[in-house]
Amino acid sequence: MPAPKVRTKWRPTLALIVYVVLLAVMALPILIVIWFRAVEASSNRMAPAEIGALAVVFILTLGVAYVLTRTITGPIDALIARTEEIARGGKGAIRPLESYGTREIAVLSQSFLDLAGKMVDRTEYVRSFAAHISHELRSPLTAIRGAAELLRDDDVERPMTKVQRLRFLDNIVADADRLDALLQRLRELAQAETPVAEGKSSVTDILSSLRGRFPALDISSAGDTEISVALPQEAAGIVFANLAENALQHGATLLELRVSADARTVIILVRDDGTGISDANRQRIFQPFFSTRREQGGTGMGLGIVRAMLSSHGGTIRLLQMTGAGAEFEITIPVQIISG
Repeated sequence: MPAPKVRTKWRPTLALIVYVVLLAVMALPILIVIWFRAVEASSNRMAPAEIGALAVVFILTLGVAYVLTRTITGPIDALIARTEEIARGGKGAIRPLESYGTREIAVLSQSFLDLAGKMVDRTEYVRSFAAHISHELRSPLTAIRGAAELLRDDDVERPMTKVQRLRFLDNIVADADRLDALLQRLRELAQAETPVAEGKSSVTDILSSLRGRFPALDISSAGDTEISVALPQEAAGIVFANLAENALQHGATLLELRVSADARTVIILVRDDGTGISDANRQRIFQPFFSTRREQGGTGMGLGIVRAMLSSHGGTIRLLQMTGAGAEFEITIPVQIISG
């Protein structure tokens, strides 16, 4: 869910309020001294001027206290209460406060709303992902169990033919391969979600790795392929191998990487000549477990892993509009800064 936005308007900074309050406090004794120098204090009794001065000091003190409470204490207390409400599971509590007081508290509140929104989205994603992966694992397990029970119940009176037995065994092997593919994708997704390594990869190394792993694809390149990106080699292998495998599975024979860069970002266009992606599926390709090749063993996790891996290293991926056959993705990755 998109995080609510703090309404933009001018607000005094906390430093401004502190300085104004301090100057006001410092001005009070000066004003009192000036007042008493202007008035003759000849009586031991408190003069009306003295009473007036004390009253003014008292009123100003209350005013200062009200300002501090209104601009600092109140919004902080409201933010604490909102935090506790969200912690109790109230999704509806993710909304802006009624008052922020200072600019710093407004920025803090917006950061908190952004974080809370991301946490809610993450919780919903994990819940949905758990439901999907449970379903995806249950299907091949059920098939394996059914085939194994049929093989176990094979008796002498009505024995299976060799063809039937081989068919059931092939089904078990195929479902076991699907489970292995799912587990491999889960390992890649876990690595994408919790990156611990930093490193770099050159586009030349990426191309060399792809040519070795996918000899059926004619892989070409254009642009500055010697540039390095802030993506560890293992992560880069996962990202571009998934794209190459996806292209190969959709009938591609050509894969082209076009590289361009500025001072901070590398843009890599990955284009193939496969069957492409239909307009109906363009908005769904990054959804977990969405696949048009489920019968051929597709897991529907590859592009989701690519996006998660790139995001964890400061990169992005998006599908571009194609006029002809094939698919084209635009990948942006930070440039690897060479220190020293």
